[in-house]
Amino acid sequence: MKAVPGRKTDVKDAEWIADLLQHGLLQASYIPDRDQRELRELVRYRKSLVGERNRELNRLQKMLEGANIKISGTITDINGKSARNILEYILSGKQIDSAEYDILYEKKIIAHNLKATKAQIIDDLNGVMSQLQRKMMKILLNHLDELNKHIKELDDDIDNFMKPEEKEAANAIQDIPGIGNTSAQAIVAVIGTDMGRFPTDAHISSWSGLCPGNNESAHKRKSGKTRKGNALLRETLVVCAHSAVKNKNSYFSAQFARISAHRGEKRAYVAVAHFMLIAIYHIIKDGVAFRDLGADYYNQFNKERKINAYLKKLKALGWEAPVVAA
Repeated sequence: MKAVPGRKTDVKDAEWIADLLQHGLLQASYIPDRDQRELRELVRYRKSLVGERNRELNRLQKMLEGANIKISGTITDINGKSARNILEYILSGKQIDSAEYDILYEKKIIAHNLKATKAQIIDDLNGVMSQLQRKMMKILLNHLDELNKHIKELDDDIDNFMKPEEKEAANAIQDIPGIGNTSAQAIVAVIGTDMGRFPTDAHISSWSGLCPGNNESAHKRKSGKTRKGNALLRETLVVCAHSAVKNKNSYFSAQFARISAHRGEKRAYVAVAHFMLIAIYHIIKDGVAFRDLGADYYNQFNKERKINAYLKKLKALGWEAPVVAA
């Protein structure tokens, strides 16, 4: 759509776009229908509430550390049931000693599956909290309860609002490592179930902003930054990529290790998200099940070259292959 440089005004831009439209040279934009737009609004609002809940949890953590209460070193999930039971007890103003710990342990106010020792728990939970801090913490915990309630309501609304084919697509793409129910719902809400609007997987990758930019000159490939694309889809898939690479038996883990070695971790996460989107495209369009290529996928190619390269590295480190007697 760009016209001749140096001749840019709003009027000339409008004339140029109108001329392109008359000749059929404008590519149609992807505009979802009303139902899908409303589903997107629900998913985006849920995402904003989850972000607000995380910010409140960080404030809670800061407030506890200000009172010398190290609950994060004792309990993994500060928003869980065990943490909440302990916080309610702390707000009552009581101190936890050895005898009181045994009582709380019997009543399961202190969970039985905590890895911290009894002495460590008692030391971590006995701090100095002022009346003002207690009041602020009660307000904060009430706000967290409200946020949890609204997020639960939105989860139910999203599940009820989704069409059967959207639920089927969301369930199908959950076979991909790193993608859970919430992420699957967000992905389907953005791209929909009709892949006919994207002729190939390259088109949806470009639209989402996950593929590298095309910057080549004189047969030299230069740095090509990714475009902005769809923010919700991009963020969701990158978060899923962080989770997918933790599965050491998956193809995505091997791909991440291969790319991060020479391109860096951040680019590797985007590359993994790119390949996850390609898999999602074919699962929804072709109706096929996801098949993981495995962590040893790249070991099947150029085995001799890799063996020689590893032997050179070992030799450089001072290791010599033992000589086998004839």
